[in-house]
Amino acid sequence: MAQLVAAFGSSHSIMLVSQREDWQHGFRAIDPKNVHYHDKHGNKTDYDALLAAAPAGTEAMVTPEKMSERFDAAEAAMDQLSQRIRDARLDVLLIVGDDQTELFRTTNNPAFAIYYGETIRNTAREPASPSDSWVKSARMWRHEPEADRDYPVKSDLAEWLIRQLCDRDFDIAAMDGLERGQFEGHAFQFIHRRLLKEQVLPVIPVILNTFDPPNQPTPRRCVALGAALRELIAAWPQDLRVGVIASGGLSHFVVDEALDQQVITAIRNKDSATLAALDPKLLQAGSSEIRNWLVVGEMARDLDVEWVDYVPGYRTPALTGTGLAFAAWKTLT
Repeated sequence: MAQLVAAFGSSHSIMLVSQREDWQHGFRAIDPKNVHYHDKHGNKTDYDALLAAAPAGTEAMVTPEKMSERFDAAEAAMDQLSQRIRDARLDVLLIVGDDQTELFRTTNNPAFAIYYGETIRNTAREPASPSDSWVKSARMWRHEPEADRDYPVKSDLAEWLIRQLCDRDFDIAAMDGLERGQFEGHAFQFIHRRLLKEQVLPVIPVILNTFDPPNQPTPRRCVALGAALRELIAAWPQDLRVGVIASGGLSHFVVDEALDQQVITAIRNKDSATLAALDPKLLQAGSSEIRNWLVVGEMARDLDVEWVDYVPGYRTPALTGTGLAFAAWKTLT
């Protein structure tokens, strides 16, 4: 029988594919132009309002020295998480991530999808130009250095999960391939390129529409999906060591440490009720990716959280940025 033996979580922010100098200077230039800000109550706002409301002393939180320290902490956390995934000796890794108009469009945007093709493609980087911005260079890092690459997918299990979830009244979009020019999407690129690196490990992409209204799943539905996936993995007859990872989050584009710690604590305590009762109004813009952690937290209820590293990724005096979180549950031997 298959067994869920390991679970992980990782932010996938553009911060994590940027360079030290981008942390120190680049975000100060681009964050005031962001149009996706919501305050800590979930209300639409803008950079100027956030800056005006910021407490005294925030400039000291985003000095080049502080930014460099956070950069080093995040790099160390990603290195440790990468090793923990390798040490788990998995046969398959479910990646629970979001799509932001990469595979889908708002003309046709499912709430849940599972990819079950034999492989999933990541495309090669566009040729570099001296005029490229550092933002484009960071995004291109998620792509393959030289040529397209097809990563293995545990397609038989993925297809079975789709059918079984539909039998449990989940409406799952089924994907058996990509259109020309499409690639797996940032949430999945990051796991392959930064965490799995050269490890050849079949995956199953589980895709949530966290970002685009009006059909984002509720926290309650995300928890229910996690519970169903946990039960179904245990019912798969083939002997497999299965892992799962949440890709994305936590709070952004305004760092909300209180929300992040509430989510982490509830996951650690296996408090499904608190996770299911989260106010969807708080899960907007980048913070919407917390939904991926809700699915994984419920899937991993039979495991114990062993390690969490949290880096409050402030980028400007307006306290914009990302709550960078990395987690691992204790792996079963």
